[in-house]
Amino acid sequence: MPKVAVYNMQGSQIGELELNDEIFGVQINTHLLHQAVVSNQASLRRGTHATKTRAMVSGGGKKPWRQKGTGRARVGSSRNPVWTKGGIAFGPHPRSYGFKMPRKVRRLALKSALTDKVNNGNIIVLEELVMAEPKTKEMAQVLNALDAPNALVVIGSADENVVKSIRNIEGATPVEAAGINVYNILNHKKLIMTKDAVAKIEEVLANA
Repeated sequence: MPKVAVYNMQGSQIGELELNDEIFGVQINTHLLHQAVVSNQASLRRGTHATKTRAMVSGGGKKPWRQKGTGRARVGSSRNPVWTKGGIAFGPHPRSYGFKMPRKVRRLALKSALTDKVNNGNIIVLEELVMAEPKTKEMAQVLNALDAPNALVVIGSADENVVKSIRNIEGATPVEAAGINVYNILNHKKLIMTKDAVAKIEEVLANA
């Protein structure tokens, strides 16, 4: 099983933690990592693009000329897609780009992302992360002490003081263990996790 150092908020190593090999030591599946990132990004697309069909374009209610006898092609409206100022035949319309991955596949992708951080030495485990009140300056000092200015900070449960202290630091992102995803892990150089966050992630993914 992989072992990682455990640090305090001052950046000093105070021990080691043995990680679950079934979560932090799996074979990395790059295809699933890519699929998970695409799924995450696709779900963020607004999909509000739209074009007007011939039914939506103003005008064109009168038939331009009679059906027969003119020698010209029959036409019912001057707003058909062939004509200038006509509607768009196959233009985009509002839709959702999001798609869901099977739960087991999502969890395997998450395990691959966590394993990648361990293999590259980019995971940092904190004994605890506690703030008496929201202090961005103090949190910045903690991240600098850990040499992790660009980091995804994973906490076990909601802590308003910690979240408020992190969210204004450029490059750092706070997230609860339950809300961790592949894109956030790969989008940050370092992954900082509290011991209780590690325990919660292992509990959820152990049987996945």
